[in-house]
Amino acid sequence: MDHSEQDSIMEFPCQFPIKVMGMAEENFDLLVVDIVRRHAPDIAEGAVKSRKSGKGNYVSITVTVNATSKQQLDNIYLELTSHEKVLMAL
Repeated sequence: MDHSEQDSIMEFPCQFPIKVMGMAEENFDLLVVDIVRRHAPDIAEGAVKSRKSGKGNYVSITVTVNATSKQQLDNIYLELTSHEKVLMAL
């Protein structure tokens, strides 16, 4: 499967959950939402969920966006993963 075939698997626009993990610090969720909102300004009410790890050291934030293109998602992931507080983005 070449790259263009792989791109066509997703149809846009679509609801796309972005999961971001980091240390359980105050305002980590706000940081994640702020970054995502730069690329997807229309985040809906209730589109953000957070869950702490078993010991409470880490938190995962899931933001469901109305994705309009693969480029938009790539830009979101690039900015998230380049931030020092973000450990992982899936």
